[in-house]
Amino acid sequence: MLGLSPKNNMKKIIMANWKMQLTIKESLVLASKFFKKINSTKNEAVICPDYSALAFVGPIIKKTKISLGAQDSAAFSKGAYSGEVSPANLKALGVKYVIVGHSERREHLHENSEIINSKIKAALENKLIPVVCVGEKLAERAAGETKNYLLQELRRALKGVKIKTANDLLVAYEPVWAISTNKNAKAMSPQEANDVQSFIKSQVKKILKKEVAVLYGGSSNGSNSADFLSQKNIDGLLVGGASLKADEFVSMVN
Repeated sequence: MLGLSPKNNMKKIIMANWKMQLTIKESLVLASKFFKKINSTKNEAVICPDYSALAFVGPIIKKTKISLGAQDSAAFSKGAYSGEVSPANLKALGVKYVIVGHSERREHLHENSEIINSKIKAALENKLIPVVCVGEKLAERAAGETKNYLLQELRRALKGVKIKTANDLLVAYEPVWAISTNKNAKAMSPQEANDVQSFIKSQVKKILKKEVAVLYGGSSNGSNSADFLSQKNIDGLLVGGASLKADEFVSMVN
């Protein structure tokens, strides 16, 4: 059922990751639908189009309640790195958030923890808010190693990272086995996700000395979003496929 209001009254962040699914024209059309229909002051909506659409989508949402995000950024602010996109340039385009270490980049583009760690630091240096993705595969889940695996990912990704406030960095928990693009994917139960995210919060607090917000990313949609958002330790959602459907994503935000 679409449009249910979560029980938890704290502000939530609902982040749309459009991946490489849309043309520039389609991105502009979808962004326009979003800003015309999103009216929530309770939650923050974030759009993450691909690089080619960022400069065009930014002006459309500049004076709206929607924030701009990027799906990735370089591990350096500038230099001879062909094909990379500087976090400084993203900031200049009005980008507020940047997704770092998404499971698809880890798997398909072979990003390791060292690269992810450098990207987090470069984003912070350029006043961007990194959204650090962590998540276990089915093998770790089946072996009962979820929390140990996540702890190792967090320690490697956040090694040497320093933040001034709890709002300088977000974590996105995306169990790889539950991501909608995976065959036979099934969303984790809200209660189980809440338990894992409580663990993530506690470990990040030990590492960074700050308790940051943790989003859930794993087959969330208009039908289950209210259940996830009602959980105490779920501070928002990183949304994939459902964010490509205007009415569905709008219902999740509103």
